[in-house]
Amino acid sequence: MKQNNLILLTMGILLSLSAKINSQTATTEQAPDKLVVVWTSDDPYVAERVAFMYTHNAKKNGWFREVTLIVWGPSAKLISENTKLQEEVKAMQADGIVVEACIACANAYGVTEELRKMGYDVKGMGKPLTDYLKSGAKVLTF
Repeated sequence: MKQNNLILLTMGILLSLSAKINSQTATTEQAPDKLVVVWTSDDPYVAERVAFMYTHNAKKNGWFREVTLIVWGPSAKLISENTKLQEEVKAMQADGIVVEACIACANAYGVTEELRKMGYDVKGMGKPLTDYLKSGAKVLTF
């Protein structure tokens, strides 16, 4: 009798653990494999040594399937003036990173056309950012 109870208890524990593991696996598989980096800083060192480094490596190393860089605020002016940073973003684009830019910010700094010429998707970003957040994409801000 004790042996039967022990077997039943063990089976119950194993079934419970199995269900929990399967549930966690399903949740992980459903999570979007998307990184969105919102770059706002006008500090070139933050761009080079933090924002760009992580963003580019996340794509090149396959840490995320989809990677988007959003140019927002003072970073719009910085990227329009800094050719070294422009080259780094061009390399990111060549590796499949999508670059978007806030049109309100670009207009405020008078750099809208420059950003478009660099191949950035310049548009209103309030709704797209909201959609990224609601979709479960991982969003980082630098």
